[in-house]
Amino acid sequence: MTTHSRFSGVWCPSITPMDAQGALDMNGLSQHLARLTAARIDVILLMGSIGEFASLSLVERLKLIREARAMSPLAMVANVSSTCVADIVRMAEEAFRTGYDGVMVLPPYYYGQTANQLLSYFRALGKQFSGKWFAYNFPARTGCDITPEITATLAKEFPNFAGIKDTVDCQSHTRNIILATEAVRNDFAVLSGYDEYFIPNLLAGGAGIISGLNNIMPELFVQAREAWAAGDFQTLHNVQREIGRFMSIYSIGDDFVTTIKTVVSRKFGYCQPHSRNFGGELSAAQCQHIDSVFGIQ
Repeated sequence: MTTHSRFSGVWCPSITPMDAQGALDMNGLSQHLARLTAARIDVILLMGSIGEFASLSLVERLKLIREARAMSPLAMVANVSSTCVADIVRMAEEAFRTGYDGVMVLPPYYYGQTANQLLSYFRALGKQFSGKWFAYNFPARTGCDITPEITATLAKEFPNFAGIKDTVDCQSHTRNIILATEAVRNDFAVLSGYDEYFIPNLLAGGAGIISGLNNIMPELFVQAREAWAAGDFQTLHNVQREIGRFMSIYSIGDDFVTTIKTVVSRKFGYCQPHSRNFGGELSAAQCQHIDSVFGIQ
């Protein structure tokens, strides 16, 4: 693991609690971040995919940036992805002004991007960001891939380019990014975006995980982090099997964001299961299923 990066370890892409009318629930968010802090994760990612950034207005996103930073002493990164570069820069400036440790940004989405376009885009942003920044690679959503070659080129050019979230369901893709960036930097954090690749990513020399399951069971991933540091491979084996079992959450219901929120709501009680994604509400049978899987009484 890239332990010399301050961004290594266990990240949680936090949910954004909402009320029944879809308004931001800042009290629910405060309680959620307090629970993540108590679990001793390493980094909170605000407004990631599970945080529903794409459904939030700029006003709402700036409000979250301003108010969430004071809710936890942990390192915090704000996802400032948008299709409007002016909005990206405005959110990034606000995040750095209010004490965030970094920002994260997707490639342009909707329009397909060539390798040349991706380099041009991130170079333009890298020149405007005043602090640490991360790329968010999610080809299934953006239609383009931040390749190992692109990542290494940017890592060499921009010291503030601190890492990448590689949300690709193929460990060899992430491994190739690790190898490419190791050749140019020794402090670059390559983070897997798929929960069950946490331990494989560590074995390949990666920095850690940005895992949706950490909204529910951050303690499990912290246990893996500690077992890795101690060389306790039996515990790592056991944790890997547990993570695999809980991956079923992503196939329950029509919308995994609503499903994760539903589990958090039913298990911890400080927020409601509502999201802005339509048609994701779980049936009574599905709720019984998640209660069984996640030990909800």
